[in-house]
Amino acid sequence: MPDNADKINKEADELVEIAADEVCCHCGDRKKERTDKEYKDLINRLSRIEGQIRGVKKMIESDAYCIDVLNQVSAASSALNSFSKLLLANHIKSCVVNDIREGDDASVDELVKTIQKFIK
Repeated sequence: MPDNADKINKEADELVEIAADEVCCHCGDRKKERTDKEYKDLINRLSRIEGQIRGVKKMIESDAYCIDVLNQVSAASSALNSFSKLLLANHIKSCVVNDIREGDDASVDELVKTIQKFIK
């Protein structure tokens, strides 16, 4: 499924272009209000990933060939990475930018720690 993974990555790149003004920042209780578009995009992505994982489970249950399963796992992993990339970009463009504008640099430290988790 490399074509599907490429499609998902392309969609993530397109969705990363959501303007910071379109997204509300989290409030004091660390919740994030999302636009309808952002919410739908994230939920749709997660639903596709969930379907891919179910497919992998069914492949194992039906004794599918290892390489075929690994190809599906790779596609699901790529989709999850694309989801993370989109969520991170939206967070930077909304929450982090707004916090910096308000003089609060704590979200930058939080962002650095989060990025470090992804690149270890």
